[in-house]
Amino acid sequence: MKDLLFAYILRLADDAAILGQRLGEWCGHAPTLEEDIGLANVALDHIGQARALYSYAGEVEGKGRDEDQLCFLRKEREFSNCLLVEQPNGDFAETIARQFFFSAFMLPFWEKMKASKDETLAAIAAKAEKEAAYHLRHSAEWVIRLGDGTEESRERMQDAIELLWPFTGELFEADDTVKVLVAEGVAVDPASIRDEWRETVGKVFGQATLEMPEEGWAQTGGRSGMHTEHFGHLLTEMQYMQRAYPGLKW
Repeated sequence: MKDLLFAYILRLADDAAILGQRLGEWCGHAPTLEEDIGLANVALDHIGQARALYSYAGEVEGKGRDEDQLCFLRKEREFSNCLLVEQPNGDFAETIARQFFFSAFMLPFWEKMKASKDETLAAIAAKAEKEAAYHLRHSAEWVIRLGDGTEESRERMQDAIELLWPFTGELFEADDTVKVLVAEGVAVDPASIRDEWRETVGKVFGQATLEMPEEGWAQTGGRSGMHTEHFGHLLTEMQYMQRAYPGLKW
């Protein structure tokens, strides 16, 4: 059971850390000063979640690894984040679509996680829920603004949705690790979130005059360490300091 819990916490931490890294790449490059600060704040929220989760994962593992070692000294195939969060920033619409899809999932996820029998995960969820609510509101407002804006902004937003839609299916996958922990009252069954996620996405798309793609083939593999070509480049930058100067602390 300890190994399953460790693996589960680790994938949640990886999701948060990788998305935080991606959003951090916008620092100094966002379209407006306000959005530069806004994206940086969302990135810091995810990094804060990652730190709490990595620290707890290290405690559960019991092998002396801390947050720095788990985040910055693991290899590509050892990461179990979903493929959605590692996708490149692209243009601003792609970044917003990625954040919107993820936040629409994570808000109900953290709400349900507050009832976990694992007290530490429940405590992390209580704080993360408030952050996810802001992340969803922020990204949804931008989806509507771009979708219901100019002809070009709507086209870019729709293109971003079509590009990233195949990566959303993985959010709802439940492997044996998840199934066992759900049965124990520790984990959240992702399938229980699908209807709420689709309702949220559909409502925002309606306001944004955007079309929801049809269900179809979905990209998968991130949970088992099979990542896209972009991931290695991301890790090279994210892990440089700790690998070049061993012993540094987050």
